[in-house]
Amino acid sequence: LKERIKEIKCLYDISSLSDGTIFSLDGILQGIVDFIPSAMPYPEIACARILFNRYDFTTKNFKETKWKLSQEIKVNNEQIGALEVCYLEEKPELEERPFIEETKNLIASIAESIAQIVERDWAEIEIRKCRKKIKEILQKN
Repeated sequence: LKERIKEIKCLYDISSLSDGTIFSLDGILQGIVDFIPSAMPYPEIACARILFNRYDFTTKNFKETKWKLSQEIKVNNEQIGALEVCYLEEKPELEERPFIEETKNLIASIAESIAQIVERDWAEIEIRKCRKKIKEILQKN
């Protein structure tokens, strides 16, 4: 139950970020990556990274290790990035399965949330472009 509460809080925090006062996509993605370790079963040894276009957003302690879980981020069935979560050290209980099914599902849900945030950001950019074109056309007439 404690793990589920952490997962739900992480998803809530992510949705709050995208609806909150952070308006840049970069700020939102960095905020998301910073929330992720706290939702992991071993937050003290967890780190995360979002790869998006040519950018990557990482926790301060990020280091790629062999204990890694990766999830594609897709918009319109096209991969636009990836979400990675790593454990920084080995624990005996992680030897067999470092990431349990619930953690895999959480990471998939976070990747889906990221995709929706990016898609909305791109749509807003297109709307602004269309409004600008309409305004230019109306000013010419």
